[in-house]
Parts: sequence; structure tokens; C-alpha cells
Amino acid sequence: MDCLFCKIVNGEIPSKKIYEDENCYAFEDINPVAPVHVLIVPKKHINGVDTIEASDGEILKSIFAAIKIIAKDLKLNNGYRVISNVGEDGGQSVRHLHFHLIGGKKLAWTF
Repeated sequence: MDCLFCKIVNGEIPSKKIYEDENCYAFEDINPVAPVHVLIVPKKHINGVDTIEASDGEILKSIFAAIKIIAKDLKLNNGYRVISNVGEDGGQSVRHLHFHLIGGKKLAWTF
């Protein structure tokens, strides 16, 4: 499989790891839009939100538990944003499910 995020999870492409457990891996985004910009990806290849199966429930629980832990560790006490883009029109540039954890400043709501 020629998936960028699978290669990062497998250590084939270097990344700055923020968090890891048995189901997910989190790393700094290389093009941050805020002081804190972390990507959280499942270790299992899932194309996106639109292809999640009921059997992926444990993976999603791990991802959202990781988001809470990471936000606390990075002291995002005043809030943060969690985003998952879906498909080309939604801005998903890598077709591997991922969540952006963005914070560290007051965020605007612009497109």
C-alpha cells in the first residue's frame, strides 16, 4: 500500500511522535495552522469517516481517548478544535482517516 500515513505509522517516514497506543499514532503536522497542530491516525488503514465500519469502534474509542490525553498534555486548557476532512471536496489530502487536533491560540472560523 502506498499510503503516506501508513508509512509514518510503520516508521518508514520520520515524524515527531506525540502519542502512541495499540490502535493509534499521533504526530505533529508538518504544515501547522496553529501553535499546536497534531494529527491522530488509526494504525489500521481506514480511508476516512465515510468508510468507518461498526467493527472499528475500539479504534475510534482509542482515538478520542488519545485526543483528550494529548490536549491535556499540551495544556490546551482554553479549548481546541478536532477536525476530520472527508474526500476531495472536504479537503482530505491523504486518504487515511485522520483527525487534526488544533489549538494553542484563539481559533477563527474561516474557510
